[in-house]
Amino acid sequence: MKNNINMNWLGNMAFEAEIDGHKITLDASGDVGGENRGPRPKPLMLVALAGCTGMDVISILKKMRVSVDRMNITVEGELTDEHPKHFHSMHITYTLYGKQLPKDKIQKAVDLSQERYCGVSYTYRKALELTSEIKLVEE
Repeated sequence: MKNNINMNWLGNMAFEAEIDGHKITLDASGDVGGENRGPRPKPLMLVALAGCTGMDVISILKKMRVSVDRMNITVEGELTDEHPKHFHSMHITYTLYGKQLPKDKIQKAVDLSQERYCGVSYTYRKALELTSEIKLVEE
């Protein structure tokens, strides 16, 4: 199965990507010739990871009949100092909000996402250190 995107140059450092009928503008900051019209490419790698694993975890928890009021995912990526600057590690924090959240089931959902279902995690794990943690907040 192939995935395709289309990207057009908008001038200066800006590009517009079309993904499944949705448009995303990418740009650089003013100090390198951009106009700050959109996010930079590397942070979108963090977005891809958070989105992939987040969708997995919510789907798995629904199948387990675990009710979650809210979930927040943060991903912190550490870049190398030398060029080409790339992520050498990423850390995912899953924060789930609700009543009497079952830590064991949530851990299982996260593990299944990270080890079996999330293709972004799988790909990144081959290139960098990938760690995670779970925080539960009673509401």
